[in-house]
Amino acid sequence: MTRAEKAERIARILDDFYPRTPIPLQHRDPFTLLVAVVLSAQCTDARVNQVTPQLFAAASTPEAMAQLGVARIRRLIRTCGLAPSKARALAGLSRALLEEHGGRVPADFEALEALPGVGHKTASVVMVQAFGQPAFPVDTHIHRLAGRWGLSRARNVTETERDLKRVFAPEHWGKVHLQLIYFGREHCPARGHDHARCPICSWAASRARIARERALIPRHRAPPDRSASARRGS
Repeated sequence: MTRAEKAERIARILDDFYPRTPIPLQHRDPFTLLVAVVLSAQCTDARVNQVTPQLFAAASTPEAMAQLGVARIRRLIRTCGLAPSKARALAGLSRALLEEHGGRVPADFEALEALPGVGHKTASVVMVQAFGQPAFPVDTHIHRLAGRWGLSRARNVTETERDLKRVFAPEHWGKVHLQLIYFGREHCPARGHDHARCPICSWAASRARIARERALIPRHRAPPDRSASARRGS
């Protein structure tokens, strides 16, 4: 089976599981989505969605966010991982939006990636989810699934993004990105996964891949039976 044939079958399964793909990060517009995606680095979407209501009540525009200042932003997002650096990034990108883009989030990869704290994956999420432009954001979870299912050699996220763009149509990139996130969380976890029962791994993952993943699972030795020594000591 070629990668393209495998991707087509995977796409049908994902459509059955997730015919609708709501964006998991709560937001109101491109700016609040950008902020939420920056906060989501090394933090769960659920945690971000707990933090952003209070943050957006205080500042939901670049002007208001810049006026908050780093210290106040940091207090509001303190339960997110990497809060100090994220606070600096949010203050910095807000000032940059005001000074360079008239307070609007640019629908342009190069301009987005030039903002403080915004990398290629964050820019890709904003481009596809806020502006409907073809982009295929690849995080560590999608990178893992692509390698597990043989859609990419998955040596790095850049290579994985390139490979996934080749086997899925551009108009479906945004949908498939979200479907992969949902499926990975709910049906295809990194650890403790039963490949044989998985709707996709059961046929898409190679035996070598399954064996390699199982070899990485630490084996815990059973505690020693102390009953005999206990009896001797009684």
